[in-house]
This record gives sequence, structure tokens and C-alpha cells, in this order.
Amino acid sequence: MFSWATKQIQSTLSTVAGTAEPIYGPDALHPVTKTIADINGDHKTITTKEDLKWLALDFTNLETQTFYFCMDNGVLGLVQAIYSNVVGVHITTQFSLKLFHPPNADGSRNSAPPVWSTRAVENQVFDEDQYNFYADDLAIELSEDGNSFTIKSIVDPEIAVDLKFTRKSPGFKIGKDGRTGFGWDAANPWGFLRHVFWPRCHVEGSVVVKGERWWAEEVAGKGFLSMAIQAMKPHHAASKWNVLNFQGPNVSAIMMEFTTPPSYGGQTVNVSGIVDDNEIIVASAAGDSSFPAIQRDKEVEWDEPTKFKYTFRGKDGKGRDVLATLEADAGPRLDRVDVLKEVPAFVKKIVSGAAGTRPYIYQYTAKQKLKLKIGDEPEREEEGILYSEVSVISE
Repeated sequence: MFSWATKQIQSTLSTVAGTAEPIYGPDALHPVTKTIADINGDHKTITTKEDLKWLALDFTNLETQTFYFCMDNGVLGLVQAIYSNVVGVHITTQFSLKLFHPPNADGSRNSAPPVWSTRAVENQVFDEDQYNFYADDLAIELSEDGNSFTIKSIVDPEIAVDLKFTRKSPGFKIGKDGRTGFGWDAANPWGFLRHVFWPRCHVEGSVVVKGERWWAEEVAGKGFLSMAIQAMKPHHAASKWNVLNFQGPNVSAIMMEFTTPPSYGGQTVNVSGIVDDNEIIVASAAGDSSFPAIQRDKEVEWDEPTKFKYTFRGKDGKGRDVLATLEADAGPRLDRVDVLKEVPAFVKKIVSGAAGTRPYIYQYTAKQKLKLKIGDEPEREEEGILYSEVSVISE
């Protein structure tokens, strides 16, 4: 009893103060797989409008909406709203945008630096039902029918964002609620991670930077929405993250994978899905990602991948086995983000105080082929745009 109480006190202290966590072991992690009714069957739950509410918890957490897009003219980008609560007393909100230039005429990567803007926003509020996010010069609104988001921002006076993401396929979460819990009591964890996805969206609208449109008015694109919450210190929940967004003419594939720090046994949790314009082909917690080849990034002393392998496994709606793979060279990286340069100062102070925490995000893109096998049907290939992020936080 006293040992349990001591561990509870240690966890509370580390959660609030951002200190290094003790070793709880693998039994203190309750992965999302434990909420799946039939582990040998369908892993997913279709999302509803209710799943798209901001939770706005009153304790330490980081909540995000991230909208990834690839436009038909080759522009790749993302916009993100962040709601951060530290210790239940210090709330910060931020809006970020990143744009990558389209490839050169010969298909080679454009080496021009990306456009990157991230700014704190003031006077942030939610609507009464907590579907919509408002702040000075920013509005992110969910439509009444729950099928589209609009994002409008002039938070950065040099950048005007006016985008609409309309869901094409059903959204999903894994298991009952999409949550992985941290703590001794699975019913009352001291922290959790949760993800909700719209894997395939139609994207329209504009981004104007210093008076210049990044694509013509008639150009549209495809997109992916990830809504996430880390209801604990981010560096306590995960030491590594892998994110995949593949958008093809007929199918989209997404993957979100994290590895816990040693305090929770260095366990890996993976959620992934493949969809077309009408239905979810597969969504499960049985996929995985790996890096068959790596090289040392000597500037920051982290390993970065030079080859990727992403594997999707599970059952479709008819109970057939689904197997898909995407294996490719990483190619030249798009960017490497020093996270501590971008987060709010108050959060930075806590995270940077944790020993061994050096968060960086590596970003890559290329045209790649997804191989997809459904039941007894012949294997098919689809070429599309791959965007991947590899985040390293701590050893």
C-alpha cells in the first residue's frame, strides 16, 4: 500500500513539475488495444460529431487539431491549433502554418526553404458546445452537419489562411474511445493519449503569403485531419513519434505511432487506417513502422531514417484480411524542426528541464507506391504523395 502511495505521489509530482519520472514498468500502460472488443476482428469505431469536441481539460495537457494538405499543384502544408494547459493554471494557445514549395518541373525536390509561421493567439474561447475554436484573428469552425471544418486566420499579418476541409470517407478512432491510458488504475489513469482521424478530405480555399496566392483559385487538394490530446506532459507520454500521411487518387493511408519512455517500458502503440472515398478499408492497432536504414545526424546527435517501411494489417468490413505496405527511401529531408525553439516559453522551461529531452521533428515527402492486398483479391498498387514525420524527444 505504501509503495503504491509513494508511486502515486511521484507520478503527481512529475506530471505537475515536469520532473523525470520513476520506472513504473509496462503494467502502468494501458494501450488502446485493451479497449478493442474483438482483437481478432474489427478494431475501429466510426467517429461522430461528438468526437470532434475540444476537451479543454483543467489539468496539464496538450490538445491539437492538425490539418495536413497536399494541393493538386504540388504544394504541401499543414495548419495546427494548439491548446496547452500547464498545471491547470497557465493556458497558452498557438496557431501554426507550414508550406512546402511544389516540386521542380522535372519532379525533383524544390530546395527553397519552407514558409513557417507559429504565433501565440490571444483571447481564445470555444463555442458553447466546444466544437469551434476562436481567438483574435482566428476561427476554426465545424459545420452544423459535422462533415467539414473551415479555418480562417490572419494571426500572422503577412499570411491569410482561408481553407475548408470536407470529409470524404468516414472518420475513425481505434477501440472504444481512441485512448491509451497511463497509471496503475486503468479505469482512472493519471494521464492518457487520444487520437481521432479524418483520413481523407477534400481541401479547397487559399493561403496567401505576402500578397501572393500559393495556388490558383480553381486548384483543390486532399487532406488529413488528426485531432489529438496528450493529457499529461508530452515528454512523459512518448519518447518517439512516427506520423504517415499518404494521399493517392483513390485511397488514403494514415498512421500514428508512439513509443513510451523507459518509465513505461519503452512500449510502442500504433494506430493506422486505409480509406477510399466511400468507406474505411481497414483501421486497426496492428500496424507498424520501421526504419531499415538510418544515418547519424551529427548536428543534433540523433539518428534519422534513410529508408521507411510502413505496414498496415487488419480486417475489412466483410471480415477479410487486409495487408498493405509502403516501403521507400526517405530521400532528402524537407526540414528538421527544433521543437524547443517553437513552443511557448513557459512550456519550454518545463520540457527543457527534463534530463535527456531534446525534441526534433524530421519531415519528408515523395511520390511513393502503396501495395494493398484485400482477401483473395489481386494485390494492387497506388501511387500517391507520401508525407512523413519522425519525432525524437528523448532516449
